[in-house]
Parts: sequence; C-alpha cells; structure tokens
Amino acid sequence: MERRPLGNTGLQVSALGFGAGPVGDAALTEDAAAALLHGVLDAGINLIDTAPSYGASEERIGRHLQGRRGEFVLSTKCGYGVPGVEDWTGPCITQGIELALRRLRTDVIDVMHFHSCPIDVLERPGVVDALTRAGEQGKIRVAAYSGDNHALAHALNMGRFGSVQVSVNLFDQRALDWGVAMARERGVGVIAKRPLGNAPWRFSERPGAQDVALYWNRMRQMALDPHGLDWSELALRFATFMPGVATCIVGTTRLENLQRNVQALERGPLAPEHVSHIRDAFRRNDHGWDGQI
Repeated sequence: MERRPLGNTGLQVSALGFGAGPVGDAALTEDAAAALLHGVLDAGINLIDTAPSYGASEERIGRHLQGRRGEFVLSTKCGYGVPGVEDWTGPCITQGIELALRRLRTDVIDVMHFHSCPIDVLERPGVVDALTRAGEQGKIRVAAYSGDNHALAHALNMGRFGSVQVSVNLFDQRALDWGVAMARERGVGVIAKRPLGNAPWRFSERPGAQDVALYWNRMRQMALDPHGLDWSELALRFATFMPGVATCIVGTTRLENLQRNVQALERGPLAPEHVSHIRDAFRRNDHGWDGQI
C-alpha cells in the first residue's frame, strides 16, 4: 500500500485509510471486530479513523490493537459527549481527549479532529486553545478539523490545524477547487471522507436516507459514464488520486470489501481524460452543491 505524507505533520499514511465506524456496531461480534481490525493492518492500511460517536469503535480498537499500536496512525474526534460537561467548551475538549486516550489504550492520539463544528464554535474562547494545549502536552500529535464549506475555510484560515477531513467524491467536488488546494499550499494534510459518496448506484429508485438521496440526485444529473469500471472502483480511484489528498477513509465490516478496495487502488489513477470528464460533469451541474458534512 502506497504511503504518503499527511501534509507537514511528519506522519506517513496509507493511500487507503479505514473508517472504523462499522467496528462500533453492536451487531458485530467481538471476534468479528478483532478479525476485521487485524485484517486492516495486515492489508497494509495504517490509518484508522474513529470517533466517540461510533458506538464501541474506540473501545474495540483499544482492546484489539493495543499490541500493534506502533503499526498504525490513530485518528479520532472530540468536542462532545463528555458526561456532565457542556459540549464544545475547553473542559469538554480536555476531558474528552483524556477519555479517548483511556478508551483507545494509548499514550498519544496521532490525529485529533474537531468533529464538524460550525464557525461560532471555532471562535469560542478556549476551545481551539484546549486542543493546542493537548498537543503541547504530548497527548495528541496533530490538531485537526473535520468539516466542509465555510467552516472548513475558516478552520484553514485560522492556521491552527495540521490536517483536515473533508468530503471528496464523484458527487462532492467543490472542496477540490478551493479547500483541498488551500490545504495543499499551506502544508495541511487532507483526509478525504465519503470517497464512495454513500454508493448511490446501489439504488434504482431514490432512497429514503437524506444524505444518500442527495448524492443519488446528483449522480442522476451528472449522468457519468463509468467506462466499464465498477462504480466503487471508479469512485475510489477518483478521490484517492486527487492532487492534495493524502488518504481516503472507507468503512466496512467485510474483509473481502477491504481487499477489493486495496486491489482497486493498485490499478492506479484514472486516465486523465476520464478525470476531466468527471470534473466537467460536476461543474456543469453544480447549482448550490455544497459539501456534505
């Protein structure tokens, strides 16, 4: 698996990262979670991204991968969910990091994101300072921001974050023209989330879930030609090889899906003319198509 620098953070990440949300699903047994997590590392994937809102994900990563902690870059999120503490305050950030360290059974978290907070939170006194202070104390390596649109622009302009996580996929390309480009110019790492765009091609009719339906609508309007490729492969190769993207995170509970994604990326970037076709189709149809948080 290709390794790339995560901006100027000093971290090297695999081109394909693992979104560990599915690991926290209560329907997944402990044995299955363990096999999946070890399978991720065995496949050469070294970025694991989680969050406290992903069920038992953090606890399971800590439980099953404690003995392999040196083999992967650990990314999680904070800002909410600390018992008895108001969300998005300095104490919430500080205590949330302590709780995450315990759940993940580690002494340091490599990348700690603010989880999609709006601009007014970023401007709130003491909030970003608490994340910076955790870095100075050696509890986190990289202060990061996960989000899109105006809030992402504000976060980048603050100059306080070493990495960002942003939606990049066939049906969500706006950030490529400014956010990803801005991050690249400033040495800020970029983790692409939603690279498969919630796989709207699975549905012959408009799905009920709002986020999937939005991408489904965009897919129909763009009328892309996959040129004989499987849609998942097309989407993953498009997002992963965009200039400025360090890694794309994809979640699954099935090792065969994981291996298929690895094999797709081994085939390299799409042909330049195919990429141009995809970019042009988005731009022609972009009528208020903001990034999906």
